[in-house]
Amino acid sequence: MPALLSLLAAAAVSTQPAAAPIAETAEDQIIVTGQRTEGQDDYAVKKQTTTMRFPLSQRETPQSVSVVTRAQIEDFKLNDINDLLKTVPGVQVQAQETDRIYYSARGFDIQTFQVDGIGLPFAFEVQTGSIDTAIYDHIDVVRGAPGLLSSTGNPSAVVNFIRKRPTKTMQASGSVQYGSFDHLRLDGDVSVPLTSDGSIRARAVGAYLDEDSYLDRYTLRRWTGYGIVEADLGPQTTLTLGYGHQDHRSRGAMWGALPIYYTNGTRIDLPRSANTGPDWAGWHVTDRQIFGDIVHHFNDDWHAKLTVIRRAISEDDKLFYVYNNPSAAFPDGIDPSLNDPTIGGNVRSYPGAFRAQTRNLAIDAYVAGKVSAFGREHDVMFGVNRSAQRYVQTSSYDFSRVGIVLPFEDIFNGSFPEPNFPTTYNTDFILSGDTKTKRETAYGLVRFNVADPLKVMVGGNVTHATSDGFSYATNMQYDLTRFLPFVGATLDLNDNISAYASFATIFNPQTQTTVTRKLIDPIKGDNIEGGFKGEWLGGRLNASLAIFQARQKNTAESAGFDATIGQTVYRGVDATSQGIEFEFAGQVLPGLQATGGYTLMRVRGENDEPVRTFVPRNLGRLNVTYSPPALSALKVGASLQYQSKIYLEPGTVSVTTKAPIRVTQPKYALLDLLASYRITDNLSISANLKNVTNTKYLTALNFDQGYYGAPRTVLGTISLKY
Repeated sequence: MPALLSLLAAAAVSTQPAAAPIAETAEDQIIVTGQRTEGQDDYAVKKQTTTMRFPLSQRETPQSVSVVTRAQIEDFKLNDINDLLKTVPGVQVQAQETDRIYYSARGFDIQTFQVDGIGLPFAFEVQTGSIDTAIYDHIDVVRGAPGLLSSTGNPSAVVNFIRKRPTKTMQASGSVQYGSFDHLRLDGDVSVPLTSDGSIRARAVGAYLDEDSYLDRYTLRRWTGYGIVEADLGPQTTLTLGYGHQDHRSRGAMWGALPIYYTNGTRIDLPRSANTGPDWAGWHVTDRQIFGDIVHHFNDDWHAKLTVIRRAISEDDKLFYVYNNPSAAFPDGIDPSLNDPTIGGNVRSYPGAFRAQTRNLAIDAYVAGKVSAFGREHDVMFGVNRSAQRYVQTSSYDFSRVGIVLPFEDIFNGSFPEPNFPTTYNTDFILSGDTKTKRETAYGLVRFNVADPLKVMVGGNVTHATSDGFSYATNMQYDLTRFLPFVGATLDLNDNISAYASFATIFNPQTQTTVTRKLIDPIKGDNIEGGFKGEWLGGRLNASLAIFQARQKNTAESAGFDATIGQTVYRGVDATSQGIEFEFAGQVLPGLQATGGYTLMRVRGENDEPVRTFVPRNLGRLNVTYSPPALSALKVGASLQYQSKIYLEPGTVSVTTKAPIRVTQPKYALLDLLASYRITDNLSISANLKNVTNTKYLTALNFDQGYYGAPRTVLGTISLKY
């Protein structure tokens, strides 16, 4: 394999002169968060800090890391985190509902996001509401078990959002976008020095989205605001304070998705625009974050950082869910023999109104630097983290509107009237939830410089996790302590190629419950991987080949919908995924930037049977832009996303054949194109065409409902920069 990577390097280098080292300034590097990528055309970064707290190149990191830079975000108009993660090698975005999203990598769910390296786990293992990317410089994705700096999670991946920071010089930018289905987006970004020397500086970012949809009745309004101030308290100390706010409001939204098969097991032929959400149904999610950090550099080798994040998420939702499946034997989809609610069958209504409050306080402090021993310098990092979260959800039901049998045509026309939801919301044990969780972690790592070509990393964390409270008739108490070791090594084989290997562990308490309303045991998992990494052109081109095995016990998997409490119930599944990943990113030729990769894996259960079959076994990603050296103002590009077949066996049987029902989404690929032109140094225009081939596909099959992805769309943009 080193020979293969060397050939790739030779192909790139032989067609161009060796790149001269690029001078780096304080504006190019942010030592505590990684490399600033805005203002650069590169699709690769030279250093990242997501994995270890101190800056390492891709080649020096014994884990699989993908970076989506600001240039790639702007080129492909990756304005939403879902659009962005669809371009990342090895990551699948599972839009099972319109406003709640699951993510997976290496066969398992991604359930932790980080902001500037501080973990903010999902309240219910799912992201509710969208996330605008306007306020972020770049996004790192570390695949595998990121247990060193994530106290809880899965052996899948962690997504780290790196915020934009103020600049010491004045800069401003803005854009107007308009596209298919009345998609309108406005954004602005201003950074100003508040003192003549830039020692105090501020930045403000805002974005507003107003769009209809290819889905009948669905609309989304989202606005995002962000402000940050940095102050150099001295030559070695910087204080940062900031606030972020996002408001997500949808109408005609789905809770759950569409019934996609009849009771005899045959697929329902639905149009792409099909939607079960009435006009009155929608999610309203407000996410606010107040944060601050202080960084002190003791000298060129040692620095310390203290970070505090206070996050508050509020929800006020009115939702409409349908359950069961229609009968193909009757024109209206209703089987008279199944009209008795105690029997089940026929599609039925389940409307509900919900309010929820999530309050999270996270504090992280660490010290990182170098020590000398045995005639060599070694990297050392250690720190502590504490997070406390309270999640309260209350509900309101008009039970006279629950369990109503729906004629087939009424499922999708939005005619179900808004119920008379009681103004007093339920707070009891059965129909609400109130949980308090805490995570206390001590972590550390030593990177031994054993020899010039060999680095060995040994570290881990000790985490104490507790929970108290209840959620929809389930006690949520637990008190757990775990030690999570990490071991990694890199070996330089020549000037461009390194071999690497790592072993990491993770555990993750779960909130899902069984059909008997018992909490599923915590996930236990580990990831072992090894392979080769290559680096050329001073870090502007990276490539890697990884072989991995990820194991996870007690993975929650949907076991159906319990209509008595309006909740999906789950079963625990043990699974092992094994596979190979290839990835590359950066400048391949002058003017040619690209990222891409291919993942080939298998996911098996305890008895070597296929499990988690709703996760594709093959994933391909390719993102390419080209700006001709002779006409640098022009840029063209393409993005390709491929996934193999997925299927789900929901545990139901055909009413006619009595055989188990299987729902399948065949393999498919999506192609996006872009073209942009820089009219002046300050003004540019662009057009992005998505799903060029107009492919029709189900967005996910995590449970036995689904809906279809967007058709061909076009987006035009006018951008200004100063």
